[in-house]
Amino acid sequence: MRVKVCGITQVEQLTMLPEAGVTFAGLIFYPKSPRYVLRHMTTSQLKKENNTNKVGVFVNAAIEDVLQMVDECRLHMVQLHGDETARYCEKIADYISVVKAFRISDTDNIGWRIREYMDVCDMFMFDTEGVGYGGTGKKFNWEKLQGVTVGKPYFLSGGIEPSDVVQLKAFETKPEAKALFSIDINSRFELLPGVKDMTLIKKFTQQLQ
Repeated sequence: MRVKVCGITQVEQLTMLPEAGVTFAGLIFYPKSPRYVLRHMTTSQLKKENNTNKVGVFVNAAIEDVLQMVDECRLHMVQLHGDETARYCEKIADYISVVKAFRISDTDNIGWRIREYMDVCDMFMFDTEGVGYGGTGKKFNWEKLQGVTVGKPYFLSGGIEPSDVVQLKAFETKPEAKALFSIDINSRFELLPGVKDMTLIKKFTQQLQ
């Protein structure tokens, strides 16, 4: 099972991810986030690191700003975590692979939410709805995916924690996990916002295999 660690802010930890069994590094380019990567690392530092797949996380940013960061940091993928329209996603997807994140509430119909994005995005992410943007640390209700044919590879996010290994392995066997591409972890694996517990992450990835 692939793992993405979101909210990386330390260059040392970015370089340690492959050894810890992590496939994707989530780098947050949203200035209001406590994990805003450019507060801690330069674009040249980010550009140099190429041993892991760098996913740039943006929230309602100007298209030209996103594309500039893609080039300056040599990003491999872009995650759009705001209220971006399908047309906006399409413009970005002409340049780089796009993951559209959806913040899902208890009353949301996932099939309806993703419908207009099917032809313009490469992947989806399902997270928990909260106040503002970005991770809430709240558990996403995986049962919301039951009976949904996603039709695109997707990241499963939303409050995943070290004790979820057994539940994740069980979820992986279900029909709705057919398109599961990677899980996404963040705040439950931190010592401080943006500072990860690398020992805990490595143990988690080993238990998932």
